[in-house]
Amino acid sequence: MKLPLLFRFVTGIIMLFTFVFSDLSAQSTQTIRGRVVDGVSNTALVGVSVMLVSTDEKIYGSTTDADGRFRIDNVPVGRHTIRITYIGYEEQTIPNIIATAGKEVVLTLSLTESVSQLNEVVITDDVKSDKTATNNDIAVVSARSFNVDDTKRYAGAIGDPSRMAANFAGVVGGNDSRNDIVVRGNSPTGMLWQLEGLNIPNPNHFGALVSTGGPVSILNNNNLDKSDFMTSAFPSQYGNATAGVFDLRLRDGNNEKRELLAQVGFNGFEVGAEGPFSKNSQASYIANYRYSTLGVFQTLGIEFGTGSNTPLYQDLNFKVSLPTARGGKWTIFGLGGTSSIDLLGSETDLNEDANLYGTENRDSYTKYRTGVAGISYEKSIANTYLRFTAGASATREQFDSDSLVRNTENEVTERYLRAQGDMNTQKYSFNFYTRTKFNARNSLTSGFYIDATQFDLFNRDIYANLNRDTVRLDVDNRVTLYQFFTSWKHRFNQRLVLNAGAHAQYYSLNEQFAVEPRVSLQYILNSKQSISVGYGIHNQAQNVTTSFIQTKAPSGEVLLTNKDLDFTTSQHYVLTYDWNIVENLRLKAEGYYQTLSNVPVEQKSSSFSALNTGVSFAIEEEDSLVNKGTGRNYGIELTLERFFNKGYYFLITTSLFDSKYKGSDGISRNTTFNTQYVFNALAGKEWRIGKAKNFFSINLKLSTIGGKRLTPIDFEQSQLFGRTIYRDSEAFSERQDPYFRADLRFSYRKEYKRSTLEVALDLQNLTNNENVFMQSYNPRTNSVVTQYQQSFFPVPYVRFTF
Repeated sequence: MKLPLLFRFVTGIIMLFTFVFSDLSAQSTQTIRGRVVDGVSNTALVGVSVMLVSTDEKIYGSTTDADGRFRIDNVPVGRHTIRITYIGYEEQTIPNIIATAGKEVVLTLSLTESVSQLNEVVITDDVKSDKTATNNDIAVVSARSFNVDDTKRYAGAIGDPSRMAANFAGVVGGNDSRNDIVVRGNSPTGMLWQLEGLNIPNPNHFGALVSTGGPVSILNNNNLDKSDFMTSAFPSQYGNATAGVFDLRLRDGNNEKRELLAQVGFNGFEVGAEGPFSKNSQASYIANYRYSTLGVFQTLGIEFGTGSNTPLYQDLNFKVSLPTARGGKWTIFGLGGTSSIDLLGSETDLNEDANLYGTENRDSYTKYRTGVAGISYEKSIANTYLRFTAGASATREQFDSDSLVRNTENEVTERYLRAQGDMNTQKYSFNFYTRTKFNARNSLTSGFYIDATQFDLFNRDIYANLNRDTVRLDVDNRVTLYQFFTSWKHRFNQRLVLNAGAHAQYYSLNEQFAVEPRVSLQYILNSKQSISVGYGIHNQAQNVTTSFIQTKAPSGEVLLTNKDLDFTTSQHYVLTYDWNIVENLRLKAEGYYQTLSNVPVEQKSSSFSALNTGVSFAIEEEDSLVNKGTGRNYGIELTLERFFNKGYYFLITTSLFDSKYKGSDGISRNTTFNTQYVFNALAGKEWRIGKAKNFFSINLKLSTIGGKRLTPIDFEQSQLFGRTIYRDSEAFSERQDPYFRADLRFSYRKEYKRSTLEVALDLQNLTNNENVFMQSYNPRTNSVVTQYQQSFFPVPYVRFTF
């Protein structure tokens, strides 16, 4: 790794930007504006007092107009606290609003109507700023918000929502090459991704149809608004998932001022723009385009763990907001990306095992495409909020793999086609969501989803030495999933809240139907402490690649032995204790127990279970499956968090858990995800530099995770067949060494008169710890080889907004 070249590259960019804009420095101010609405009906609140709690003596404030809008001009750059008060509603305080010279602050704030006046109960955080409070106020257990600013601040997050979520209690990371979300020992395939109310496919570059993660996210954090992340017992509006939910929101573009962005970092070279369509309209747009920087870094001699192979990708995120004259709003949104990589074993240095993804015995060529587009209309009528959303999404995954034949000098002499695949999906979705506020105590949320999926799947393995091939997938078909939900929220008083509802879903493939009760109860003990309990049943349909795996009968007939598989069922039980120790310091403890049933396992006696799938690019080829497997997960999680205040923050999360399953052989085993413990510690400090109010910060992250479970390699059988073969009867009986990684981030933000420059350097895996990636059999050396994850790696970042 040629680090001096990288540092020259980073230093050169920083010096260039500093030189070009050095004469523009001045005392900077900015505008903070937005809208205040009722938290249930989304109707505008008129006459709300919005005051800025500033460190200087000047008073900044505003009052909302007939449309619920407020505006505070000439606010000094830096961090501020906003206090919102309104008669009949609970007071809200929003800390750490960051005002920069290059971008206006536009907020949408919601207030909760008071049930009764209890002076001892005071709500001090708004759901838009409190990182533990969710946009969905029915989610009171195993849920927290995803704060976009933290993806930029936290060391190691590199702007990726999934990698950011890996810091939360109950989530296991530990794979430097992918961002799969493993929740409480569950397979990552149990995750549900939603975008603006639509159920979407895997939103990652190189995002295989059989997984929910990938190496690089298509999601652009410059477009994301505050979003929700849930790890179990989620409310009734979410379905077809057994592990967790990522409910993503896109922010509106600035509807008064045009703003531009230029950025370069690990995730790519990026340009963005947002602003109004005209001065006389509230309509706005926001769009960001990104192209991978990995090719540039590869030229500098910096390898990313893929040997001589360079992943290429590009993506676009956008949103258009079109308010109507009668108080409604149309929204058009979308994201899309393409990615490709050639994993060339023929170019691998055989003296090193540097190729993290490929193998020296194959040349593989892969291409991926993912796209999502939608349109929605929302409107508040009296005390009812309505939203209709329609959209379409599509994915394509193509791959070819050639087997390599080498001579005695290890030179490639011949190539034979070894595997081939082309998998396409198109999904057409419709979602209706409504929420009615009957009074301060009662509200009802209801709606439905329709997802109609057309798919064309083909996958085969070719055996040139036997002059035959095995087709595993060859289907062109369609399925439809219908989902319905309702949830009633009753506030007995300001202390006790009940959420009770149900979710139902029908799957057209094999006419499955399930009804799932969901319930939670929250009791506020006092102004600092609360207790919540939650319960829910959750069902998930099998992946279409599993349902349409082919089985060839002795007669030659092709059978679909997995087509009639039922839903996999999960039951969640959760108990939560939340304690605001002092202002800005919170402790949260959560215990849970989860059972899984109707899990696909093989008809014959074996250790296979679908609970261990979802962390690779390859489809599972097991056929003749039945819903007779089981599993269970339980554990306790602790979160101690000091929210950013007075220039510093920290976040400490730990999870102790156990994850077991039973295959068709009836033996209780560890799942591959049963690492048993996770510990994360993050901290950061920010300093104000000079009279121009520039800022320098340092952020540190330490993570350790129990060793991943492994199935032993059968060395004799691997020698016999010339490829890696595992002892399936001893599935997950071995364990890797614990995972450890330290990341350090330095950043500097300089304010100019009308623009902001941010530069940063992430030092990833600071201690250069050798975390094991995988072990496999190498027929050339006749040995078991170990491949390691990312070594020490510096990641530069430059961002300019104006």
